[in-house]
Amino acid sequence: MDFDLKDVLELLQTVARSIGAEVTSPWFYLQLGLVLSGAGIAFATSAAVRARIDVTSLALGWPGPLRQLLRVLLESVTTVVFVILMRIARTGMVLWTWPSRSYLLAVALKLAMAWLVIRLITSVIRNTFIVQIVSISAWLVAALSIIGQLDNVVDALDSVSVVLGGLRLTPLLVIKLGVLLLGVLWLTNVASNFVESRITRSTDLTPSIQVLLIKMVRMGLMILGVAIAISAVGINLSALAIFSGAAGVGIGLGLQRIVANFVAGIILLADKSVKPGDLVTIGDSSGRISAMNTRYISVAAGDGREFLIPNEDLVTQKVTNWTYTDKNTLVKVNFGTNYDADPRVVCKLAIEIANETPRTLKSKSPSCLLTEFTEAGMKFSLTCWIADPSYMDSVKSEVMLALWEAFKREGIRVPYPVRELRVRGGALPVETTVEVPTG
Repeated sequence: MDFDLKDVLELLQTVARSIGAEVTSPWFYLQLGLVLSGAGIAFATSAAVRARIDVTSLALGWPGPLRQLLRVLLESVTTVVFVILMRIARTGMVLWTWPSRSYLLAVALKLAMAWLVIRLITSVIRNTFIVQIVSISAWLVAALSIIGQLDNVVDALDSVSVVLGGLRLTPLLVIKLGVLLLGVLWLTNVASNFVESRITRSTDLTPSIQVLLIKMVRMGLMILGVAIAISAVGINLSALAIFSGAAGVGIGLGLQRIVANFVAGIILLADKSVKPGDLVTIGDSSGRISAMNTRYISVAAGDGREFLIPNEDLVTQKVTNWTYTDKNTLVKVNFGTNYDADPRVVCKLAIEIANETPRTLKSKSPSCLLTEFTEAGMKFSLTCWIADPSYMDSVKSEVMLALWEAFKREGIRVPYPVRELRVRGGALPVETTVEVPTG
């Protein structure tokens, strides 16, 4: 480790002497009073302006960028007023006395202007966390430059280092890499969103191919951006060979399932066995695929739940895809009648009910078959087709309710088991009531 304590101590001593020289001067307290007064006036003015101006009604009909600029300016009214007041105070002090006696006012003015410019520039970023990180970092750099200590701080951060193989790590290098990665990843996200919007508008690509292309573009841009950021700070990619070996061991030992799910996701997107919008049944989970991600797919059930199923399970387990080649689905309703009914009349009545039921396809005629003679009665199987498998249960329920109403109207009875209890050789040990069904 390379640590130059002497340079750090000299930097602290220089800063302390500068501050001490300013504090001992009577002009310092006059400038401090002007700064505090300007800050108080700026806060009061900002509160009054915000209370009287409604951005929504004022910018109604304006273009989006102008509305955003007005919103940022309104949020920065305090800084704008403070800059104006400091500019006036600084000009007055320069005219009335020596320029060196208004040094604190000049610093306050430059710091406020730097914050205002940074705030306007970062207004194009939508992520609040990134805006805060970028704003604070840029303002700290500007503040160090304004007070003339940027070079000293940079040298101090670069004097502390840790050497790993052929790689020299310093706090300055880490900060630069973090800033570049943050900017590159933001640009990558913007570019990925633009490409995604273009791909999703294409009607020539299937949903699975669209998802595959979007993921490949995002992954490629991210890898390219990280490589550019690492090279930009002066890190030789060959120096990371030691870390790549450790990463290979980690993948082999602890990241097997993650890699397996990633590869399975690529396979699913390539072979088009499932795609967003398909109605699937995987084990005990049924629903419509709402999203396909790198590690899992999201299956939305009809009751509001969402199942997150690993991609590996779709490759290794049995999957029922109700809409793989055709969305038309066969609905089967099994029912029975007693032997007093005419089976031909029952079949004809069931077919009429299926034709009259909403959501059943009229292009495919329903059918009703007599399937079995049992001790209790006759069994029938009614089949009809629907265009959307998600309505299977509701259509089946509507058909069965209509059958019940039609049987009641036509006097057709549904068989149910009847049991007789015979007691031999004495009375029952307890009082028993036997209910005899009617009808």
